[in-house]
Amino acid sequence: MPAIDVRRHTMRTPGGNHLDQSGVTLARLVGAPLGPFAMVVTSPVTRAYETALAMGFAVDRTDAHLGLIPDVVDHGVTWNAGFAEWARASHSEPSVARYCAALHEWCAKVASSLPGDATALMISHGGVVEAIAVGCMRNADPGEVHKWGGAIRYTEGVRLAFDTHTRRFTGCAVIRVAGAPPDR
Repeated sequence: MPAIDVRRHTMRTPGGNHLDQSGVTLARLVGAPLGPFAMVVTSPVTRAYETALAMGFAVDRTDAHLGLIPDVVDHGVTWNAGFAEWARASHSEPSVARYCAALHEWCAKVASSLPGDATALMISHGGVVEAIAVGCMRNADPGEVHKWGGAIRYTEGVRLAFDTHTRRFTGCAVIRVAGAPPDR
């Protein structure tokens, strides 16, 4: 069964575009046991691309779906609200619902393109990771989504299992990183 790992980028220089040394160090540590990946896709934003490289993976392409949250969506839910709030907003805020649905459709296309049991790595941003998980698991039990916890920290993410026969995501495992620093 193919899967996609969606991770948040690592730390960057405060106010800057590039990773700082602590971010590179964390990405190397987190990336060392990962892979192999059949495909690596990142946000077009520099810090996401650099995170994949620091983790030890060449980037196959960038895609705007993994980019920053559109302003119209950001008015419906704050990026760091956590999984349960993203799920709530996806059911009550039309702009958030459309955004999560578009991410689901795009992720399903990527997962469908993977051979056999291959995995793709995606590097994105806080809030986008949660929106992808909520969109791909839109029928998940609210109690289960609540257990996924708060906002994703640097290099944390989710692994989404995909059934190619039904073209549905069948499971979401939240990936936490011990010692991941809080937002700064």
